[in-house]
Amino acid sequence: FSLSAKLINGGIAGLIGVTCVFPIDLAKTRLQNQRNGSRIYTSMSDCLLKTIRSEGLFGIYRGAAVNLTLVTPEKAIKLAANDFFRHQLSKDGQTLTLVREMLAGGGAGTCQVIVTTPMEMLKIQMQDAGRIEAQRKLIGQRCGGGGVKVSLVQVKSLTALQLSRDLLKDKGIAGLYKGLGATLLRDVPFSIIYFPLFANLNSLGSRNADGSAPFYISFLSGCLAGCTAAVAVNPVDVIKTRLQSMTRGSQEDMYSGVKDCISKILRSEGPAAFLKGAYCRALVIAPLFGIAQVVYFLGAGEFVLSLLPVQKH
Repeated sequence: FSLSAKLINGGIAGLIGVTCVFPIDLAKTRLQNQRNGSRIYTSMSDCLLKTIRSEGLFGIYRGAAVNLTLVTPEKAIKLAANDFFRHQLSKDGQTLTLVREMLAGGGAGTCQVIVTTPMEMLKIQMQDAGRIEAQRKLIGQRCGGGGVKVSLVQVKSLTALQLSRDLLKDKGIAGLYKGLGATLLRDVPFSIIYFPLFANLNSLGSRNADGSAPFYISFLSGCLAGCTAAVAVNPVDVIKTRLQSMTRGSQEDMYSGVKDCISKILRSEGPAAFLKGAYCRALVIAPLFGIAQVVYFLGAGEFVLSLLPVQKH
C-alpha cells in the first residue's frame, strides 16, 4: 500500500473530473439557492445559457479556480483515506464485509471535510454571485418600469483570496468552516453509500490479465455509484448550500443552523425544495467519480513516483 501514490492518483483524478463537470456544478448551486417568488432560472440548460449571455463564456467557470486548487487535496484525501481504511480493516486477509466497507467509506468522508468545507464555502460565494446580480437587476427593472426608484446594492466580484482574507479577518478560522456540520451530514452518508457500492459494482464483469477491472467497468461503476449516492444525500446538500451562502437576494431567508434551515424551507417552499438541483448534482457526480475512479485505478501516482530519483542509502 503506497499512500504517496494514492494521494497523487486522487489529486490528478480530481483535477480532470472537476474541469469536465464544473459548469453543471455552478448550475446546481444557483438552482438550489433560488427561492420561490424570485426564480431566475427554470432549468439547468436555462441557467447555463443565461449565465453565458450575461457573464460571458467564462461565467460558467466562475469559482473554478478555488475548486481546482483545493480539489486535489480533497479528492486525494477522500480516495486515499478510503483505501487506507479498507487496508487497515482487511489485515486479516479476508474479504471486507459490507459493514467494514461502510466504515471505511464513512472514515473517508469524515477525513475529507477538512478540505471540503472551506472549498465549498468559497466556491458557493463565487458561483452564486451571478444569480444575486441577475435577481437585483430584474427587481430594478420591474421597479423602474413602475416609476419607483430603488437603490440596489452592487455585488462585489471578489476573488477566493479576498474572500478568505475577509472571512479570516471578521470571523477567524471558523468563518471558513461555516456549515461544517451540514458538510459532515452530507459527505459521511455519501461515502458510506458510494464506496461500498462502487467496490461491489467494480468487482462484476470481466477482468484484465492482472485481475484488475477494465477501465470501462471502473468508469460505469463510478458513474452509477456516484449518481445513486448524490441523489440520496441531495436534501442535505441543499441545506449545506443555503447555510454556506453569505449573500442573499431580496426577501430570502437567513438561517441560524440546520434545524432552522429545514423548518424554514418546509414552511416557505415545501418538501420538494430539498430535491432542487438533484439532477444537476447527479450529472456532476456521476461523470466526476467515473472519471476520477478510472484515473485513480490507472495508477498515475505510481508513474509519477517512478520518475523521481531513488535515494541511495
